[in-house]
Amino acid sequence: MRGRRTAARRGADHTVTLLYIWTWSVKKLEESHKCNASGGEAHTKSWLARRATVSKVCDHPLVSSLPPSSFRSSSQLSSSHGPGFAKVNRREGAGGWSPLDSDRYQWLEVDLSGLTEITAVATQGRYGSSDWLTAYLLMFSDTGHNWRQYREEDGIGAFPGNSNADSVVQYKLQQPVIARYLRLIPLDWNPSGRIGLRLETYGCPYTSDVVSFDGNSSLLFRLSGSPRPRQTTTETISLRFKTLRNSGILLHADGQRNHSFTLVLEKGKLHLYLQQGGSLSGMTQRHVSLGSLLDDQHWHQVKVERLSSHINLTVDRTTQRVQIPAQLSHWALHQLSVGAAQSHESQKPVPPNTNFHGCLENLLYNSLNLIDLAKKNNRQVAATGNMTFSCTESVSVAVTFTGPQSFLRLPGARRRPSGVMAVGLQFRTWNAMGMLLTFDLPQQDGVVWLYLSEASLCLQVHKNGRTLQDLRIGSGLNDGQWHSVEMSFRPDRLAITLDKEEEATASTSASFPSVTGSDIFFGGCPAEEHTQGCRSPFDAFQGCMRLVTLDHQPVDLIMVQQRLLGNHSHLQIDMCGIIDRCSPSYCEHGGKCTQSWSTFHCNCSSSGYRGATCHSSIYEQSCEAYKHKGITSGHYFIDVDGSGPINPQLIYCNMTEEKTWMVIQHNNTELTRIRPSPGRNQHFARFDYSSEDVQLAAIISQSEHCEQELSYHCRKSRLLNTSEGSPFSWWLGGSNPGKVQTYWAGAPPGSRQCACGFQENCLDPKHDCNCDADLDQWANDSGLLTHKESLPVRSLVFGDIRRPGSEAAYQVGPLYCHGDKNYWNAAFFDKETSYLHFPTFHGELSADISFLFKTTASSGVFLENLGIKDFIRIELSSSTEVLFSFDVGNGPLEVRVEAGGPLNDDRWHSVRAERNVKEASLCVDELAATTQEAPADGHIHLQLNSQLFIGGTASRQKGFLGCIRSLQLNGVMLDLEERAKITPGVQPGCPGHCSSYGSLCKNQGRCVERSDGFSCDCDLSPYTGTFCHKEVAASFKSDTSVIYTFKEPYELNKNSSVLPSSIYTDLTLREESISLSFRTSQAPALLLYVSSYYREYLALCINKNSELEVRYKLHNNRDAVVLRSSIRNLANGQLHTVIIRRLADFVSVQVDQSTRDDFNLTSDIQLNAIRSLVLGKVPDSGDLDPELARLASQGFTGCLSVVHFNSISPLKAALLRPDTSPVVITGPLAQSSCGSSSAASPYPAETTHSASDQPGSVDPGQPLVNAIRSDSALIGGVIAVVIFVAVSALAVVARYLYRRTETYQSQEVKGAPLEGSPGFPFNGLADSQNVPS
Repeated sequence: MRGRRTAARRGADHTVTLLYIWTWSVKKLEESHKCNASGGEAHTKSWLARRATVSKVCDHPLVSSLPPSSFRSSSQLSSSHGPGFAKVNRREGAGGWSPLDSDRYQWLEVDLSGLTEITAVATQGRYGSSDWLTAYLLMFSDTGHNWRQYREEDGIGAFPGNSNADSVVQYKLQQPVIARYLRLIPLDWNPSGRIGLRLETYGCPYTSDVVSFDGNSSLLFRLSGSPRPRQTTTETISLRFKTLRNSGILLHADGQRNHSFTLVLEKGKLHLYLQQGGSLSGMTQRHVSLGSLLDDQHWHQVKVERLSSHINLTVDRTTQRVQIPAQLSHWALHQLSVGAAQSHESQKPVPPNTNFHGCLENLLYNSLNLIDLAKKNNRQVAATGNMTFSCTESVSVAVTFTGPQSFLRLPGARRRPSGVMAVGLQFRTWNAMGMLLTFDLPQQDGVVWLYLSEASLCLQVHKNGRTLQDLRIGSGLNDGQWHSVEMSFRPDRLAITLDKEEEATASTSASFPSVTGSDIFFGGCPAEEHTQGCRSPFDAFQGCMRLVTLDHQPVDLIMVQQRLLGNHSHLQIDMCGIIDRCSPSYCEHGGKCTQSWSTFHCNCSSSGYRGATCHSSIYEQSCEAYKHKGITSGHYFIDVDGSGPINPQLIYCNMTEEKTWMVIQHNNTELTRIRPSPGRNQHFARFDYSSEDVQLAAIISQSEHCEQELSYHCRKSRLLNTSEGSPFSWWLGGSNPGKVQTYWAGAPPGSRQCACGFQENCLDPKHDCNCDADLDQWANDSGLLTHKESLPVRSLVFGDIRRPGSEAAYQVGPLYCHGDKNYWNAAFFDKETSYLHFPTFHGELSADISFLFKTTASSGVFLENLGIKDFIRIELSSSTEVLFSFDVGNGPLEVRVEAGGPLNDDRWHSVRAERNVKEASLCVDELAATTQEAPADGHIHLQLNSQLFIGGTASRQKGFLGCIRSLQLNGVMLDLEERAKITPGVQPGCPGHCSSYGSLCKNQGRCVERSDGFSCDCDLSPYTGTFCHKEVAASFKSDTSVIYTFKEPYELNKNSSVLPSSIYTDLTLREESISLSFRTSQAPALLLYVSSYYREYLALCINKNSELEVRYKLHNNRDAVVLRSSIRNLANGQLHTVIIRRLADFVSVQVDQSTRDDFNLTSDIQLNAIRSLVLGKVPDSGDLDPELARLASQGFTGCLSVVHFNSISPLKAALLRPDTSPVVITGPLAQSSCGSSSAASPYPAETTHSASDQPGSVDPGQPLVNAIRSDSALIGGVIAVVIFVAVSALAVVARYLYRRTETYQSQEVKGAPLEGSPGFPFNGLADSQNVPS
């Protein structure tokens, strides 16, 4: 059956094997605990307590010695098949118990005669028969009522049974149970037989001290006198409680220095309030809540541990850790009140009049048994009200409606003399929809429905398909709390009351006949069609009901269970089986958990994560990853560890050069003058970064290189060297708060030098820093810090600042990091038998695996990890399909993605697989993800124990041939390259990236292979930028001229390899390819002119009618041929793109997106001995036709962009390479944008991103717009100021150029100009004040 492990998984029929597996399981669960604790989720278990419980001797047989009267059952096949014969290895009677009918409504109950700690259960079939169970449920109770189902840690409730009638299968409970009554419910049995059972339980007697509170009673313990627990660094309060009320104060403690804490039950959750301070205005508070549905009248364990810096709050098996400030770290309790808050000084935010109503057990303060003190009337204890030292509780029988087929049918009264019908009940559910009850109105051919709709209570009366009455009341009734409903049906009035509140009552006046004889259906209708008396268009109710009354008389639900009253189906009677699937929550990274009766959902919006449990990040892990998605510079959210615990952060990615830089700002990157503070001989400066400490550490760790500019400007202010040997100044760097560093930028760590000392070029050779020369002139020591372990700079301390005439300033630049060590980390598998192995993968509750691969093979295993039965595997199952398979104990589950095209094409393909408690998903490349839901109540823990194999399997079969890159498991990268270096058959690295990423190089850019990726060579493109996507444009004035000169005639006889062929072309042209964009309001105008040594030319111009003309003069004795485009009005100030192609005498001209114009030349077809290409004004126009000469002399006013002539980009050469290109520029030429991006560029403009935007609302592939970090104030977030964006961009460029060219050079001594003169280095700078260290 689904949701069940095989008997072999739980253990064979031998106890020794079962004990071994249990011991191993405890160890594995402890490892799972450690893994889960690192993720910060509230799934931490009380493992030490469990080990103590399991390790003590508590395994005595409990059933074998019981009398027959201790056994009860739902039925028996005969007297010899009675429940009293259900003892393991006994043959009396018929050899065991068998019920009259074999169905899931049968049960066997055992009374253990007192509270018992139960640690194991064993089952056996009926002797000498074919009757045995193959699966069953266990129920426990203190009173014989209000049963509770036992569930494993992963929510499994079904236990595997037997495979024959003779062997004994024992199951050790993962968590011991304390109960008096045990009930076993058969689920499945031998299909060739019937239900047959012999039973044994193991454990030991349970003793406890109990006190019962009635809501008006309490205990006060004064802990200041003797006996008092010894003061320790750890204080612990533990107890068990049970209650039917959802609110009440469990205990309140007062300590010294107005310290106190309170444990309060509020709506079924336990809240811990901590407070220090005597008044609300001056107190320090902490609050944490844990648990759910704690008002179920079952025992719940609570433990509060005070440690040095935090508090652990444990409720049952879940622990939550709370960091506490120092003032709350010492309790020194002197008073403890139980059941109520009896502190006159308390100002806790607890509800009034909510004394505890229920039972407490084993209340311990450290080793002090407080209930035992109360029982002995100790003078330290003061009692208020009536209480008993036993647990007296009322019996409340609940019924659980488990699914769509559940219903309860009760007979209605045949006579109601008063004519009044009344129905009452209490319900609790997670579903917002569901029918509570319905009955017919036979005299009116009508029907009444009481139901939930959108979590509100609704009452409808229908007659002949028409609504007569419609009442709605309440909201949020699907909160899992008990809600009471009272409905009265009178001849003249219909009313419903919710939760016994007058303001929550709805009524209507109408004429209704007396309701008699109609059966009442609760929860739903029978499955049979046309069931008389039950019609419901609503969903069935799933939840619990109790305290059902008809005409103010309680309904005996035990009689319903015994089939003595009414009828029912698919009910669990005498228990409420509600489960809070959000406590603890499996939603990660702050996802919000909501639930229905059968499942839960995670709302991941605003979290920055996605998936069924908000496990996977929507952001890339580095700027490098964004770059290789074809995205340009800007601010992007970076999630350094993917699905790990580190939050995403907003980072500026500078992609304007070959290296991709991550830029992390801090609160002061400006050059800052030092102003000494009175009374202090040192100056302190502290730097707060835009990223959290853990984010900074992760960025620095995964980057190939990091650097930070550090400079000190000085006049008579020494930096490092002193006569005593201790430095005047130092800085703190590295992980917060940083380590003291006594070297300066540009020198190696520990050298006690500056850059000039390391390079031996200081101003004074006797010193290792320029500033240590102590000159009365301005000097500086500047450079880059590149030792990653010392980055970032946390604070600076300067000491020589108070002497007369001393002046100084400092500057700490942003942190720059480039390279992603993980992104290109790859291994090449060249044999099917080769593999890499790593430690066991721990992904018990959530597992995500991502990588890239390329191969020419048609199949192979990428990854495999095995357990005893569990496993996880990803493989290329065919040339077009990837298969993700695993087993967590529910049977193998497979998720397949069919690519629709070959995956063995030797190109990189991405794979992302995720498995969590709700579903498994697999995504390949950009294809839609394929998902498979997990069983609703199946096993959820993935338990592996073998090594993790990459590129192969333990059997060395189905190995993978090809490359695997950037392999990541749960946010942790595996270093494939390092492991490949020591593994035969596997090579580190994997070349050949252009086959996959070459398409990112646009506009004739050429992809160039690198060992760690690729780059785009834009030499042959008129564009520039990382992907040859950024237009090169300039604004022209009337006197601007750009002349690009081709080869001189005498060069034809020289070695043609003197200059690169990519710059120069042949002198005789039979074809041209010309493209450019322009914007102008000038007509006529000359756009481009190509001259020849033979007075031939090519001209591109706009005539006086704003039409484009192409003029060819290919013979010096003939007139020019004029080709006119059909497009008009080109001098309209808008951007236009022109493309001209000529092959011999055929010419095509296209303007913008219009239809191409084709022409044929009637003159010669060669342009001979070309001399130069001119943009703008032609300085020498004497040889031109008169009309063209006038245009040439007028020049061009406007903007030209991406000018391309065959393989020549003259405008790009003039703007970006004027010193190395054969280009002459006259007049003003300013680099500009022509107003919009070229149509050839699909990329967005480089923009910045707002940190105030919620991460979940952002498309991870698009930039966030309109904000940038201020260099001066970054702590509060990102400030969206458009003007500052432009200024900052210019500043970054300027600083970057300065850093790249001069930061390692020692600065020359400057003169000492007067303050206010242009040469003074600190004009307009803010002053730096001391920051306390």
